[in-house]
Amino acid sequence: MKFMIASDIHGSAYWCEKMIGAFENEKAERLILLGDLLYHGPRNDLPKDYAPKKVIEMLNTHKDEILCVRGNCEAEVDQMVLEFPVLAEYALISAEGAEIFATHGHKWSEENLPPLKKGNILLCGHTHIPACNIHENYVYMNPGSVSIPKENSSNSYMTLENGCFLWKNFDGETYNRFEIK
Repeated sequence: MKFMIASDIHGSAYWCEKMIGAFENEKAERLILLGDLLYHGPRNDLPKDYAPKKVIEMLNTHKDEILCVRGNCEAEVDQMVLEFPVLAEYALISAEGAEIFATHGHKWSEENLPPLKKGNILLCGHTHIPACNIHENYVYMNPGSVSIPKENSSNSYMTLENGCFLWKNFDGETYNRFEIK
């Protein structure tokens, strides 16, 4: 099974459309969203083509393919307009021989670890910075941000297929990889 992993759309119709296009081009079976879908947040500038209602329409079109966790910008009102669950604090995903703890990153993070077993993957968004940090007992991964990348990173996402995570920008370039052992 192929997964596409993305985070931090922040209401940008422009970047959401690019993300959906990448999802379709990747031919992934599941789109894992790590939160902050509709609202830009008080610390961020408005992203390009800020249009949460358009983002709602685009995401709802793929409701049966999306697995989502709650970001710090999600509220119960968002669940009223999105047709897939968005309020779970985390998801445990077993895939490709790995156990993945997927969360947004504002509660559980490298600085505040959830209960992990040796070899687990902690998958977070929130920082808007792509990362693959290999620790003694776990690996921390972040796809970066779809719409508001930080620290000179690209607008980006990840894929997981055949035991390999790939970090990609929306020009289709792969710029990092991690293989599950």
